[in-house]
Amino acid sequence: MLSFKSFNTLSFPQNCTKALPLVEDQAMLFQEGTQKLLKSLENKEDPILPNFTKWYTREEDYLESVEDAKWRARIQEEELRLSINGSELQSSRRSSFLKQPILALVNDHLIEYPTPSNLNYWWGFGSLAGICLMIQILTGIFLAIHYTCHVDLAFSSVEHIMRDVEGGWLLRYMHANGASMFFIVVYVHLLRGLYYGSYARPRELVWCVGVVILLLMILTAFIGYVLPWGQMSFWGATVITSLASAIPLVGNEITYWLWGGFSVDNATLNRFFSLHYLFPFLIAGASLVHLAALHQYGSNNPLGSLSSVDKIPFYPYFYVKDLVGWVAFGIFYSIFVYFYPNLLGHPDNYIPANPMSTPAHIVPEWYFLPVYAILRSIPNKLGGVLAIGLVFVSLLALPFIHTSQIRSSSFRPIHQKLFWLLVADCVLLGWIGQKPVEDPYVFIGQFASVFFFFYFLVCMPLLGKLESSLIAFNRQNALVKKDQSVG
Repeated sequence: MLSFKSFNTLSFPQNCTKALPLVEDQAMLFQEGTQKLLKSLENKEDPILPNFTKWYTREEDYLESVEDAKWRARIQEEELRLSINGSELQSSRRSSFLKQPILALVNDHLIEYPTPSNLNYWWGFGSLAGICLMIQILTGIFLAIHYTCHVDLAFSSVEHIMRDVEGGWLLRYMHANGASMFFIVVYVHLLRGLYYGSYARPRELVWCVGVVILLLMILTAFIGYVLPWGQMSFWGATVITSLASAIPLVGNEITYWLWGGFSVDNATLNRFFSLHYLFPFLIAGASLVHLAALHQYGSNNPLGSLSSVDKIPFYPYFYVKDLVGWVAFGIFYSIFVYFYPNLLGHPDNYIPANPMSTPAHIVPEWYFLPVYAILRSIPNKLGGVLAIGLVFVSLLALPFIHTSQIRSSSFRPIHQKLFWLLVADCVLLGWIGQKPVEDPYVFIGQFASVFFFFYFLVCMPLLGKLESSLIAFNRQNALVKKDQSVG
């Protein structure tokens, strides 16, 4: 892709001897129409041109600014300039490595993808999430080679990987800590989108697909946590799967179907292993949909403004910026893998599963704790299950209940304070989730759960209307003061 500056110095090729006369005449007419269009756009006139009407009408559905139209017109002119050079340019295009059918897709979406020039480092967590997914898939495949999916052998096979397989300890620790790294990256990615309004129109699909990916990640991590068949694995699976029994009429049948019997046993382990192998590929497919939806309208930016013209290619500019994040993430990840591999795990999971001995306190992995705290805050089992569902419904509904005319929280001081209160509330819920079910933890968890839903279901719809009223009020006051000063 040519840089934007190069469009300002475009000149139609003088040597067109290889092109047919008819093609040359049409090309000259098209160039003349393009120049008229650019001139009319600069003069803020209505660009009604016979030779350009079809293109302008088709693009008009999603052009958000006059500058965007100018940019695309120059691209059309450059593409035409390249096309009339005849078979010589066609052969060079075929010989270009990045212009081949499949690689051209990669080139358009990863290398020459037009990116807003003011993106900061928080936007790098999207690519980090993709790296984490690839690490989990690759390490999981190699671990599955040595893993034995049987209740009598699963725990021993994991210890065999750790002690006897060459490099097995590294694979296991990379996979176990990689799950935590994956959730850290995705949670930061989600909070960044929440802060800068990346869920707002026209990127509703991007946000909704991201929420679906988060749900698939939670399911994948939960069933993967069962596979080592330690004490916390077994009892965690028993507690969480038994929640399905709260569904009226068919709850018990669904629970027995999940178990493959009347309790968590070998059939359950087999099913969870199969699903744990399948879900990462579903996440990879959903990630491609997420990426395609993002590139349909382009990336948001920290200002939340239209950035149709102020764009630069992803490579090499943002590739270098992302590379800094990748290196920092690699260092952070390596510290856990090599120095504190069991810091984020639970020691009870190094005890083989024993259905006859219940742990004193059943605690899931840290990335489940906020949702687990909301579940425990409601005394009724069905109410807890509905509250978990409401968490994801609130996230999915956010783009449609958002009423603010401003995207970025950089210009929304009230939302800034509410956002950081939400972050603190999620941390508080995570702390409550690992505490015993007793006072004062129950009351604190209930209060934190109420604020979580208050933020999404009350603050987000009403705050936009309040901001609009304040903006209109300030504008009216400014007009009154101006009139008084003139008077």
